[in-house]
Amino acid sequence: MITFRLITSVRKGEQPPWIIADELWARIEPLLPVVPRRTDHPGRKRLDDRKVLSGILFVLYTGIAWEFLPQELGFGSGMTCWRRLRDWHQAGVWQKLHELLLAELHAAGKLDWSKAVIDSSHVQALKGGPKRVRVRSTAQKRAPNITSSPTATASLSHSA
Repeated sequence: MITFRLITSVRKGEQPPWIIADELWARIEPLLPVVPRRTDHPGRKRLDDRKVLSGILFVLYTGIAWEFLPQELGFGSGMTCWRRLRDWHQAGVWQKLHELLLAELHAAGKLDWSKAVIDSSHVQALKGGPKRVRVRSTAQKRAPNITSSPTATASLSHSA
């Protein structure tokens, strides 16, 4: 049996960052898509969304690979967490949560848009957009190599 030892910077008495507070969960839960339980071939019971979210946060916080998520923590398998993360992303959960939290901060007067930063690395470039003009180099050409002896230049012309 493999045992895992968690090395984190969580202080005594503090909640680890992957444990979701009830107050935050109350905001997140309504945004999650409802998945009806299958009646024919129901299979295994679906793992609780809150536990899976804790598993996702654990992987993101610790940096471990999804497949190494310890089963002993009760967050489900790494693949379950990864799939749920993918499904929630496709359902727009993270965008909705972001907008909700921004709206709450704005309503509380805790947003200062004068200090906002825009990261253009997340802006999609348009294909076929205007091309940049190549600027001719103004640097000098390299000096000839004086350490090697010159060789005759080959010629295709035949002189008679």
